[in-house]
Amino acid sequence: MTITTDSTAPRAGAATPVPARRPGAAYLALGALLGPALCTVAWIVLGLVSPGYSIGGDWISPYSAIAQPISGLGMGATAAYMNPAFVLSGLVGVAGVAGVLARVRRSGRRALRWVALVLLAASPAGLVVAGLFPLDSPVLHLAGGTMLLGLPVLGFLVAGSYLRGAAGWARFGRLLMLVASPLTLALFVLYSATFDHSVVAAGHGVAGLTQRLLCVEIFGWYAALGWRAFRRR
Repeated sequence: MTITTDSTAPRAGAATPVPARRPGAAYLALGALLGPALCTVAWIVLGLVSPGYSIGGDWISPYSAIAQPISGLGMGATAAYMNPAFVLSGLVGVAGVAGVLARVRRSGRRALRWVALVLLAASPAGLVVAGLFPLDSPVLHLAGGTMLLGLPVLGFLVAGSYLRGAAGWARFGRLLMLVASPLTLALFVLYSATFDHSVVAAGHGVAGLTQRLLCVEIFGWYAALGWRAFRRR
């Protein structure tokens, strides 16, 4: 009697294969790239056409990308375009973060995975808050700005710690921990040091430039996460 064996069946004691990530998650991960791209295009284009804006009784004109924060575009004539762009890009970014982590093979550290998800999603969620509550709602707008620009310092650190233990992500995880987190902190400190309301209201200073440098740096890491997750098999 001939006994046949199924070569595809797992051997006794062998590790159970981890199911492949759902293909839809790859396209969802692109949101981590598309959300920042949408926001960046919006503030570049609207910054070129903004006639200025009023805040706290001060009329600030002309609008300068060097001196004025991006949030100024959420006021005045450009508000009808910038604030929806904030909200939409933030929502797309949050979805992208979920897609990225869905593409990462689970390494067993469930608690760290959830903390990384929450912290990474907090930055694009800050865009949503900033769009819903522009500069004339200073407390909530500041909260959104802190989520967007400050929390990535911790988010990159925790996400990097998680990713360096995941198959195929070790190098990128180390980059997030050793480069992205400290660089974001340095740029955040620089932006905070150059921002002064009276100077901004007078149209002087470089707060707009330092904020944009910080945004581009943060957005670049999110875009890299999204693209890597999309391309990875």
